[in-house]
Amino acid sequence: MTPQSDEDEVWRQIVASFNDTAERDSADQPWPDSENVPAEQARRVVRPADAERDDDERSEAELDDEDEDEGHFEPPPPPPLPKLDLVTKVAWVALFGGPAYLLLAAMADWQMEGWALFTAVAAFIGGFVALVVRMGDGPPSDSGWDDGAVL
Repeated sequence: MTPQSDEDEVWRQIVASFNDTAERDSADQPWPDSENVPAEQARRVVRPADAERDDDERSEAELDDEDEDEGHFEPPPPPPLPKLDLVTKVAWVALFGGPAYLLLAAMADWQMEGWALFTAVAAFIGGFVALVVRMGDGPPSDSGWDDGAVL
């Protein structure tokens, strides 16, 4: 036999035994048999010690409500957005408005004058510069006398 035919035979054996279940030998297990889990575990419910009510006393509606609430997390409402002054609002409008006008004009195939093109590009650059300059690089004013690790 050639090496190619040996390899083909090995592949045929692998494909033929694809759906076969593996034989489990307890000697191959690295753990004791007492630690084997059953195929389907029973559901355990852990309750606090002060809740001494039996499941028989609870109505089915209470049990269903408890199952629905399990694992449900409702985050607290987010803090309100900070109030922006007029200069910041104009800078944001210029930052997005300039390219938006250029995109709209290009898609609509409008004839653009030189001053309109210059104004849109200048608005974008001016809005970006205004936001960066107003960003501030110092520590917050309410941090107290100890700035901590300021990088």
